[in-house]
Amino acid sequence: MHKKGLLGQLIQNLCCLPGVGPKTAQRMAFHLLQRDRNGASMLAQTLLQAIEKMRHCRQCRTLTEGELCEICADNSRDDTLICIVESPSDAWIVDQATMFKGRYFVLHGRLSPLDGIGPDELGLDLLEQQLATGHIKELILATNSTVEGEATAYFISELARKHQVPASRIAHGVPMGGELEFTDSGTLSHAFNGRVGM
Repeated sequence: MHKKGLLGQLIQNLCCLPGVGPKTAQRMAFHLLQRDRNGASMLAQTLLQAIEKMRHCRQCRTLTEGELCEICADNSRDDTLICIVESPSDAWIVDQATMFKGRYFVLHGRLSPLDGIGPDELGLDLLEQQLATGHIKELILATNSTVEGEATAYFISELARKHQVPASRIAHGVPMGGELEFTDSGTLSHAFNGRVGM
């Protein structure tokens, strides 16, 4: 049942968030309106400011307020090492979870010809310009292990090879603390084929 009015509109608009269905949106709306109107007001103001001021970094294409993001503006980072990710959230996660001190390049998607997403939509012309400088020593491909993610990683590795830049792929397989008994066959096969020496 679709409710009309501001409350119904708020619930419907909250459903645009990933993983938020009508029930969760309804709980969020009632919480903000009944228990945390100040928080709701701050959320609305911050969201409006972010929409107005956030743009893509001119170097790595992540989200930033300035021309360069904090990582690209950080002179202590290794300019010769670039990690390729599909989204700004992937760069955020890698940076928090690892000791990676290089730079990032954000694709904002992955190759998907059926959806009309080709190299131009992923900004690969900008990446190729960076590769052509001869300054980059390695690309780390951290795209997701979906069919499209693997195809994207392969395409970029060929681009890197053209410019004689080594490309490596992050490992995929059995997670830390995972048990083989509960690991799906595709993940186990990938892990087995990608095994490394000890």
